Amino acid sequence: MRILIIFLILSSGFYVQAQEPKPYGPLPSKAQLNWQELEMYCLIHFTPTTFQNKEWGFGDAEPDLFNPLHFDAGQIAAAAKSAEFKGLVTVAKHHDGYCLWPTKTTPYNISKSPWKNGKGDLVKEFMLAARKQGLQFGIYVSAWDRNFPGYGTPSYPIAYREQLKEVYSNYGPLFISWHDGANGGDGFYGGAKETRKIDRSTYYGWDSLWQMTRAMQPGAVIFSDIGPDVRWVGNEKGMAGETNWATITPEGQDGLKPAPGLVDSRYLGTGQRDGKYWIPAECDVPLRPGWFYHPDQDDKVKTPDQLFELYLNSVGRGACLNLGLAPDTDGLLNEIDVQTLKAFGDKLRETFVVNLASGAAFDPSNVRMNDLRNFGVNKLTDADRYSYWATDDDVHQADLVIELKTAMRFNLIRLRENIKLGQRLDSVLVEVDDQGSWKPLAKATSIGANRLIRLPAFIETKKLRLRLYAPVSITLSDVGLYAEAKSDFKVSVATNRKAISRSVWPSGIDGSTLWMDAVKSVTIQAFSYRPSKAAIQHQTLATHYVLESSEDDKNWQQVAAGEFSNIVANPIEQYIPLAKPVTARYIRFTVKSTANSKGEASIVGREFSLY
Repeated sequence: MRILIIFLILSSGFYVQAQEPKPYGPLPSKAQLNWQELEMYCLIHFTPTTFQNKEWGFGDAEPDLFNPLHFDAGQIAAAAKSAEFKGLVTVAKHHDGYCLWPTKTTPYNISKSPWKNGKGDLVKEFMLAARKQGLQFGIYVSAWDRNFPGYGTPSYPIAYREQLKEVYSNYGPLFISWHDGANGGDGFYGGAKETRKIDRSTYYGWDSLWQMTRAMQPGAVIFSDIGPDVRWVGNEKGMAGETNWATITPEGQDGLKPAPGLVDSRYLGTGQRDGKYWIPAECDVPLRPGWFYHPDQDDKVKTPDQLFELYLNSVGRGACLNLGLAPDTDGLLNEIDVQTLKAFGDKLRETFVVNLASGAAFDPSNVRMNDLRNFGVNKLTDADRYSYWATDDDVHQADLVIELKTAMRFNLIRLRENIKLGQRLDSVLVEVDDQGSWKPLAKATSIGANRLIRLPAFIETKKLRLRLYAPVSITLSDVGLYAEAKSDFKVSVATNRKAISRSVWPSGIDGSTLWMDAVKSVTIQAFSYRPSKAAIQHQTLATHYVLESSEDDKNWQQVAAGEFSNIVANPIEQYIPLAKPVTARYIRFTVKSTANSKGEASIVGREFSLY
């Protein structure tokens, strides 16, 4: 009898497992699953190129140019964490060839910097800061090296391999080894100052490099233009295609084997439904227009709402979002960047804190084997993104009616598949109950790891229906309804020990008064006013002013008042030093009179700077 009971228990377990749907198509690896769950991470560009105010360094900067006197990796990692990013990737070497760790492969490295008397290791600092914030860590070592004298000869691939070995060995487990397609071209090359071209498909020995990565960092995905684990989405706008399959069949140009910088780009943004390999897309985009810091881009930082839009068009389309962050020459993120990231994180948290579908009644048209315990709709709102509602093998189309306890107002619908069994769903149609009949509301394709459907407007309803279509049985793991949070963000003053940025203040303008919130107390020594072309044309430029400060936005004190002398005849920027420095959180700039007789003023943040 005991043997019989044991046999029945074991048989029951095997029976349930045998009834799970068979996987469909290519499947993600363990490292790819980890990458997919991160959803968002940051890529940090910070090399001597920053100090040259360039986007790409030529490789000719003196190694001691790199000297960030106030560098704080903790500030950068904390800013990323505040925005709900889950990983940090440091550019350990960009195309300029400067290595941010004390490598043995080239003298062009951080040991030649006066920073920390040549004893520093910036890669280690970023790694420690990331881990302290609970972020996973990754590394990018550029294959192209515009400084290395032997680039283009057999000596460089050997050095590059050693560089990868060093970073794979010394900075703990990595979640990604990041590689891009820029290979060969103009460079300094030890003083040669010439153009060098290489065969991208053979020069580096990618296959053996990938094998080395697998052996030394088994938990890391490999990103390059076409994988082998994660592909580039084909643009630097941070957006995947409306249809975006995680599968693709890589093909090189002119039939060559695919390699970084040598790919068929037709399907990068969309993937292929029948692709032979699981290679999902990464959407990369910088927070500013450039990947490196430029002072004149302080007023061009993406807003929290713009970042949320990118989130919907990347993470919400089954990809991951890779956001570029750019420290300044002091080694810090500009305060505007920090506040933008925090506000974006606040919006994410507020939006997704409550799943309005929790507690709803789900009525499916089919449940696999009628096994409610293992494949029932109760799996759709639990915390496990791999538990799932499933249909029978011969049920490739199914309906799921969602009835809420009460009418709810929302504009976002989230769907997820259990991608451990492949990307199975072709499409979904969402319908809303309209007085007893079903009315089309939205539709989407390529659900995969994550699909966020944003409705054209908020809707308030109690009843929805999902109509799901697939070539095989359905395995849906998540259904969520969410109300997008309103972004209550004010672009605020950033000291940066330079001019406080000319920023477009989205709020705070009340008549002829410009109001600013610095979030924390800052010290101000001067301000300037530069009339815009429109203000000059319409004679709405300011002629007299009052500047006030406050710590609590209630009690204000005047710190300056006067006239912009001869500004009508000569409308150039005027710099006004204060009688003494003022420390305050809030600043109010009021126009007391203008050039036109009506007293109308035209004031925007781009015209006004604090110092």
